[in-house]
Order: sequence, then C-alpha cells, then structure tokens
Amino acid sequence: MLQGITSEAFILGCSAIGAGLAMIAGIGPGIGQGHAAGKAAEAVGRQPEAQADIIRTMLLGQAVAETTGIYGLVIAIILLFVRPLLTAYLNLGL
Repeated sequence: MLQGITSEAFILGCSAIGAGLAMIAGIGPGIGQGHAAGKAAEAVGRQPEAQADIIRTMLLGQAVAETTGIYGLVIAIILLFVRPLLTAYLNLGL
C-alpha cells in the first residue's frame, strides 16, 4: 500500500494532516464567541444601564475561549514548520 513512499514523505504527510486537524479547533471558539456577542447584545438591549459590566464580562469570556483556537494554531505551526516528528525520526538513524 505504501510502496514508493519514503518514510520522510509519510511523516511529513501525517504532520500536514495533523496540522489540518489542529486547525479545526478554531471552529469552536468562533461559534462560541459569535453566540456570546449575540447574547451580550440582547442583554444590553434589555438593560442598557449595565452595558459596561456586560461588555467587560463578554470580552473576558471571549479572551478565554480564544485560547483554544490559539493553541490549535500553535500546534499546527509546530507540525508544519518545526517538524518534530521528522527530526526525531532522522535522529534515530533508521
């Protein structure tokens, strides 16, 4: 099945697939932040006097939610550009 594919090419291909899967982590924070912003707009519409508190709480929650997407991006960049799996394989000398 893997005839003609070198070990290095296979590892780089798996790293690219892993990076793509890691980027899927950006979907969740995007949906969650949009939902939070919508609910905050509704809350400000109901209680305009509490706008500062609502916005502060919303932005704090969005900052915490965004860390998931940032972690996924960091993992994808590491897999694509640092290539830790390929480096480990080449250091084994197989």
